[in-house]
Amino acid sequence: MLAKLKSEIELVSRHLEVIRAVVEHQPIGIMKISEILDLPYHRVRYSLRILEQEGYIRASPAGAVATPLAADLLSDLEGEVDELIDLLQAMRKENSRNV
Repeated sequence: MLAKLKSEIELVSRHLEVIRAVVEHQPIGIMKISEILDLPYHRVRYSLRILEQEGYIRASPAGAVATPLAADLLSDLEGEVDELIDLLQAMRKENSRNV
């Protein structure tokens, strides 16, 4: 049941790696991101497509560039991750009571 959740977290983690690379090296192309992150080209392309659909990056003739939404995402990330950790810890606590 939790395998899907783990898979989604891993995917989001990759998207965040890609967005950080874009922010740091913009404008940047798929091949350069692939090289920097040591990720397959097709995975980088997928992450860029998702990030563009969500409005975190935009394509330019020189490569991907971050939008203001990317800065917002990265600055709010720690708090949002803390909320997820709290939920998971509550699940763990509830489970340990019922075992």
